[in-house]
Amino acid sequence: MKSAVVVGSGPNGLVAAVTLARAGWRVTVHEASDTPGGGTRSAELTAPGALSDVCSAVHPLAVASPVMRSLPLEEHGLAWVHPEAPLGHALADGRAVMLERSIQATADGLGPDAAAWKTLMGPLADSAGQLVDTVLTRSPAALEFSPRSLAAAGRFALAASRSASALAGRFEGERARALLAGLAGHSVLRLDRAPSGGVGLMLGLLAHVVGWPVARGGSQAIADALVSVLHAEGGEVVTAHRVESLAELGDVDAVLLDTSVMEFARLAGHALPAGYERSLGRVRQGPGVCKVDWLLDGQVPWADERLLRAGTVHLGGNLEQIAAAESGVWAGRHPERPYVLLAQQSLFDPTRLRSAAVSGAQVVWAYTHTPVGSTLDVSDSVAAVVEQAAPGFRDRILSTRVMSATDMQRHNTNYPGGDITGGIADLRGMLVRPTVVAPWRTPLAGLYLCSASTPPGAGVHGMCGWHAARCVLVDHGSGRPRV
Repeated sequence: MKSAVVVGSGPNGLVAAVTLARAGWRVTVHEASDTPGGGTRSAELTAPGALSDVCSAVHPLAVASPVMRSLPLEEHGLAWVHPEAPLGHALADGRAVMLERSIQATADGLGPDAAAWKTLMGPLADSAGQLVDTVLTRSPAALEFSPRSLAAAGRFALAASRSASALAGRFEGERARALLAGLAGHSVLRLDRAPSGGVGLMLGLLAHVVGWPVARGGSQAIADALVSVLHAEGGEVVTAHRVESLAELGDVDAVLLDTSVMEFARLAGHALPAGYERSLGRVRQGPGVCKVDWLLDGQVPWADERLLRAGTVHLGGNLEQIAAAESGVWAGRHPERPYVLLAQQSLFDPTRLRSAAVSGAQVVWAYTHTPVGSTLDVSDSVAAVVEQAAPGFRDRILSTRVMSATDMQRHNTNYPGGDITGGIADLRGMLVRPTVVAPWRTPLAGLYLCSASTPPGAGVHGMCGWHAARCVLVDHGSGRPRV
């Protein structure tokens, strides 16, 4: 029996392990923390009995991912909770723009841009499943070769390769432009840089076709389900074991690292060829994040009560204001008025509140971008942005937990400087990092990289792990894994 070791138990590492185990390999996963999950962990951060997501919170890519769809995760305890509306965007005057599951309902709230939104999203929605599979599997074979699907693919590729600022040119009103800006902000790119528009377009499309759900009981449930599947396939997870060198992993057929390129280089030591080391060095760090968790004594008092229907809320103003904030971060500044991503999971998943002591409370999750390596606690600025859209918000805060960018790195060494995306997700970073051909393979025989530092990049989709496992199976003559 072939054997493999996976270092790191984030979604990519666990998917890689499951893929190999299903192919008949003996697989062991090593995790430095006490619990598996990487970015999909949950913990009582603000009060006993109040469960917060430590990193990832909302998971459209998880429900859209072809490999996650192929696994029996629901049979192993994973359940998705869909808020009534995937997203709301709070403008500076307190009004909200709502991104609904329905394209028509969303368009109805966009005034002069109703037709433009339908023209953009409508044709793509009809082929959305094939488009997402093509992007994540990096294979045109996922497309149905019909005139309609090929036209949709071409339309998507043309729009997705643009910056958010350029893509917003098709809209004339503030509301649609702000909605796109908030979506594009997930790219952690300047909004005048490609493919920030493509990221926004994909996330908006996913909201319409699969929603933006949260995992019932916390994001940890995603990791727990993957671990359960792995155990059912005969695999093993060893927690509280930080791997310090590849030598300690013993004689196995393959080693897969679900780590940042910096951690990968540290573990590989001086064995890497100079040219490959230079390739690793070209994976540039993006900005960091400062994350804030709050426990409130009730719901967020949104000025526009429709935001209580949304699982996720974007804040920071209009396109120009969000673009200015993100450009400031890239210039090394902490914006006075930051772009904020907020999730109010416990509104829709009361299982997050696990004791009578927090009955009636609400758990709120938020983060903003900061310069990489920042040590600054920017929770006051984040709270001020929320307060503007929800007067009286600060009065409802019972407790606060803050993780600066450097705190994020201390929590997880795969977030260097607080960069949670595995490196800058520009066009080059999404397609060819760290190398052009088969970026999951390395020059060292039997060693593979399966983290978000490889295509298709950041997000809870597991596809980086699937691609790496696919390389292992092909290299060992075991065929190609199915999805």
